[in-house]
Amino acid sequence: MFHIEINTKKRILTLFNNGTKLKQYHVAVGKPSTPTPLGNWIIIKKGLWGNQFGGHFMQLNVPFGIYGIHGTDMPRSISQAVSHGCIRMHSKDAKELYNLVTLGTPVYIY
Repeated sequence: MFHIEINTKKRILTLFNNGTKLKQYHVAVGKPSTPTPLGNWIIIKKGLWGNQFGGHFMQLNVPFGIYGIHGTDMPRSISQAVSHGCIRMHSKDAKELYNLVTLGTPVYIY
């Protein structure tokens, strides 16, 4: 069973399968005025969004807005705190993650 951990300070997303680390990705996180929501979430929707979102979007069950993990058309933003709260990945990485995880995958953001 997959789960995802996102370290907002280090700006690293780690994918685990049955407790074993499979992959790590550099990500962008929310800027101080629009922080990434910390907590325990699950992926509730997956969809193909426009190029701005790198094509692949995985929505989290955050109750106070639409937040997700997605690609970006601004790859230079990766490893920075610049988003409106979403987790941005390189688009090829977002596609890879999108194809691996399913709805209901736990996402721990700290």
